[in-house]
Amino acid sequence: MTDQAAKATRFRALHERPEPLLLPNPWDAGTARLLAGLGYEALATTSLGVANTAGRARASRQEILDNCRVINEATPLPVNADLENCFADDPAEAAQLIEVACEYGAVGASIEDHTGDHRTPIYDFALSVDRVRAAVEVARKLPIPFVLTARAENHIHGVDDLDDTIRRLQAYADAGADVLYAPGLRTLDEMRAVVSSVSKPVNVVMGFADPSITLEQLGEIGVRRVSIGAALSRLALKSFMDGARQMREGAFGFVAGLPPIAELQADFEAR
Repeated sequence: MTDQAAKATRFRALHERPEPLLLPNPWDAGTARLLAGLGYEALATTSLGVANTAGRARASRQEILDNCRVINEATPLPVNADLENCFADDPAEAAQLIEVACEYGAVGASIEDHTGDHRTPIYDFALSVDRVRAAVEVARKLPIPFVLTARAENHIHGVDDLDDTIRRLQAYADAGADVLYAPGLRTLDEMRAVVSSVSKPVNVVMGFADPSITLEQLGEIGVRRVSIGAALSRLALKSFMDGARQMREGAFGFVAGLPPIAELQADFEAR
């Protein structure tokens, strides 16, 4: 078994245990190593985190792939790739990116039903299902047990229709997706409704949800994977801007409490 195949097998198994998999989202080698040092079992890329690093609203296809490789090479942990809508409308063309992501080191990836057009943000139902089915077909032909996640994007693009979200996730499950994901669910009741309506593991992203919800509560309702999206990247940028604003005003109190350089370097080495 190759190293990547072993990672993929481990990643798939992490979705099959009773307790949820905590899947944090680093955006570079340094943050990946810090997370590995904290004991996380797998990592996921964040396309928005990549875009934030580039100073743009959206990262390019190649930037997302390059970032996947960087994070994969930074630690021995399995990596799931955030591929947005796979940068194509056509099912076959979109599915091709799944194979490419695997070549860049990913052992799992997501395909979403967001069009990228704010006027018509969600692909129609039939096309969305065809896109997932095509991605599954490609994933099943890969030489590793690749984990394919299908995302229903209604709730973060102004379509607050839980019934349609569930209908889509059920269809994506029938099309063969391994994991189901509806970013933008905010309450435990919404999450419970999704989990109880589908037969595949469900990912919940806490970057949009009620922050008072705990991991224990998510496990109790059957959530199998918990991610955070670009929240850690946004947190880092907030700390940066808070310090920069303080400095602009002529104060430097933000330097108090910073971790020693040697401590950070030791954390980077503790992979």
